[in-house]
Amino acid sequence: MRIGPRLACGALLAMLGAGWMTAANAQEPDLIFKKSTVWKFLTPDHKLATYAVDDPLVEGVACHFTVPEKGGVEGMFGVAEETSDVSLACRQVGPISFKGDIQQGGEMFRQRRSVFFKKMQIVRGCDEKRNVLVYLVYTDKLVEGSPKNSTSTVPIMPWGTTEPAPRCGDYLQR
Repeated sequence: MRIGPRLACGALLAMLGAGWMTAANAQEPDLIFKKSTVWKFLTPDHKLATYAVDDPLVEGVACHFTVPEKGGVEGMFGVAEETSDVSLACRQVGPISFKGDIQQGGEMFRQRRSVFFKKMQIVRGCDEKRNVLVYLVYTDKLVEGSPKNSTSTVPIMPWGTTEPAPRCGDYLQR
């Protein structure tokens, strides 16, 4: 069996520890579950994987996202370029507090979706008028991104106290 140069290069990088997480990402997402979508004989199945990640700058907010994960030979060696289909849901899971200033469109989470050039990003913004955090997930490549995206919002509400909820606009970098 002859292995193509692209597959061989990708397999080598995978064996050298080139993982899906980027160095700029401070946390690994928590795997909640995976469901097979296409059965493969002798190689891993294609799957949908659901993960959870906490917002590193906004205590009390968690996002769940579901991504397709390719199986087959490329998936087995970690060299498959994943599709840009991602769904996103973010919710308030406790009292909200800001650990620092946030940027409009500032990166909250990033994950590589191919060996070299494609990455998925979750970015955050603040709708000051409505006091709502807005999260957007999308993928991009070095040269060309994808218009596929998903948006989720988190209204900032009091949590078990009579104290007013913080205003996200008070923490925006200007």
